[in-house]
Amino acid sequence: MTAWWFPDNTVLCNFATVRRLDLLEKTLAGRGRWTDAVAYETRRSTRYLPNLADVLTGGWLDEPIEISEPERIARIERLRRAVFGGPPRDPRRHLGEAQTLYLLENDLEFAGSLWITDDRAAYEYAVRRGIPAWGTAEVMRAAVGAGLIAAHDGLHLLEGMVEVGRHVHRLPASAEELAAPEKS
Repeated sequence: MTAWWFPDNTVLCNFATVRRLDLLEKTLAGRGRWTDAVAYETRRSTRYLPNLADVLTGGWLDEPIEISEPERIARIERLRRAVFGGPPRDPRRHLGEAQTLYLLENDLEFAGSLWITDDRAAYEYAVRRGIPAWGTAEVMRAAVGAGLIAAHDGLHLLEGMVEVGRHVHRLPASAEELAAPEKS
């Protein structure tokens, strides 16, 4: 069973774009967590999506998880550079992905937790390492399955995200596909 759900800033921005952060919050159902780097990215993204401030003040992702131990910071930095190509001159680029994936892979408290991202490299890394991973479409499928939104409305929201230039990993082709249970 997945203990925690860790949405990346890409997912938060997708839901903010269509003004449905409330749907994401309800779907997370108290399971949401994030790292300090993802919180930082979200804070920066409020310049373009002001309603993201609701995530920062809402408390539904709990307090950002801070990593301060030098050894862990060094390992996260190696991951950020080697896997995600984070440049040395831009130490925050891809830090959220690296911090989160490091925690999910190395911290017993977060073992079995779910990584939610539409960043292809982060998603593929998680899958290769056996870390459960979803994109925005899978979150929407969970919202449909929980009865929080009708499948055709969920698909309309996903299409709206794409229409404004957001990336949605594995966009369903139809409302029926969105309503269908995830295949193993």
